[in-house]
Amino acid sequence: MNAGFSFNPMDPQLLADPYPIFQWMREEDPIHRSDLGFWVMTRHEDCRHVLIDKTFGQGDFVKNIQLFYDADFDVLAHPAYIWLSRVFVMQDPPTHTRLRGLVAGALSLKRIRAMEPRVRELARAMLARLADQPGTNFIETFAYRFPTLVMCDMLGLEEHEFSDELLTQLNLAIADTFPVFETRALCEEELALANRQMEFLTAFFDDLFERRRAHPRDDLTTALVQAREGDASLSSEELSTSVIGLFGAGFETTAHMIGNGMFLLGTHPDERAKLRADQSLAAAATEEIVRYESSLQATYRTALADTVVSGQSIAAGDRILTIVAAANRDKNVFDRPETFVIDPREEKPLTFGGGIHYCVGAELARLEGRVFLEELFTAFPDFEVDTQTARLRQAFLFRGFEHLAVRL
Repeated sequence: MNAGFSFNPMDPQLLADPYPIFQWMREEDPIHRSDLGFWVMTRHEDCRHVLIDKTFGQGDFVKNIQLFYDADFDVLAHPAYIWLSRVFVMQDPPTHTRLRGLVAGALSLKRIRAMEPRVRELARAMLARLADQPGTNFIETFAYRFPTLVMCDMLGLEEHEFSDELLTQLNLAIADTFPVFETRALCEEELALANRQMEFLTAFFDDLFERRRAHPRDDLTTALVQAREGDASLSSEELSTSVIGLFGAGFETTAHMIGNGMFLLGTHPDERAKLRADQSLAAAATEEIVRYESSLQATYRTALADTVVSGQSIAAGDRILTIVAAANRDKNVFDRPETFVIDPREEKPLTFGGGIHYCVGAELARLEGRVFLEELFTAFPDFEVDTQTARLRQAFLFRGFEHLAVRL
């Protein structure tokens, strides 16, 4: 690191191991101006301030995306970016308030808690299936599929409505589409693929909504179709946008939370032994996985007015990248921040965001993480993780593995 450093999310050194760079930035340049045209914040205090203060929001979507391309790039000519522009997490009030309220009402804490027996059943069955495939790629055979099956179950998809082939297709479509969230311009081939896959996802879920309108059930899809606030309900576009967002968030963040957790258990035998001896630590272990190796590394905000953060003037319209993965290792907040310890902590990580944009699926992710660990250590306490051949994805925003061999 040197005085000429400029943050670049696609720096190979950063993708391989971002934490030494984050530590240097926190200590030497905590409010950093990247040559790419945005601010980068790494201290817990500053990140939390930006995430919860209403002075910061999403701002002008088109200008925010053009920051990675140029002013002539036609953002809304692309289905993938049209979808992204409509996701409620990319909206400011009052649109955000209405959409989030309708989705959060359908994805209630009561509904999530009622899902636990079924989530446990799915985890148990998938682990048993994995045991029959020794040495397989855990990321593809479990980490990707488990949250996908949970979301399919919540949406009310029955076995005759999907197959293994369809699940693979849905997973691939999400993986091909979600690079639009990344902090970079996509190449022509990537963007064309994202557009095609978004059209597939939209058609799939539109068809599901029509079936539930005609034949309502006690499931999340029907709850979203019937969700109302006064005279307002979700339009067809808002329905597909919201469900693809929920589906994708479960895939990208929960899947990599599980994969990252398995890798950490493979590299920290003392903590693994502690969890094996006391499975009541599963919830704390999930929280520590989320803190120590956040599957979501960062999130953007835009200054909606001229403001000041820790003495630094920020102009209206400026884009800010809050690196929550760096904030989660701030020594001014967390004890032993650079150490993976599954004992309960009082301080909560910023991985799920804050303020009006706090993740609506946070409790579902926590449930899936806890249940997975409980079922894993109950049925297969002697599992083996091949950490030597593990291979990370080459992506910044969603950090996780593309290959991790596991033997149950």
